[in-house]
Amino acid sequence: MEARDGSMGFDFEGTYTNIKLNEAIEYTIADGINVKIDFVKQGEGVKIIESFETENTNPIDMQKGGWQNILDNFKKYVESN
Repeated sequence: MEARDGSMGFDFEGTYTNIKLNEAIEYTIADGINVKIDFVKQGEGVKIIESFETENTNPIDMQKGGWQNILDNFKKYVESN
């Protein structure tokens, strides 16, 4: 993953640990952090709730912002298709 301006980037890889069709995806990324994504049907749409373990290198607000940016980009992609 890379910042649009090329100022920073990192490899993003992991292993899926649990998949519940149309309900949830859980995975562990390469540095051992666990992530869970829940899909909750709401009317005509779906609410996505992402939970993750924080790491000790970057401030928590920065981590939250990074994960939120990923979700925002995913939302733009889905809504444009």
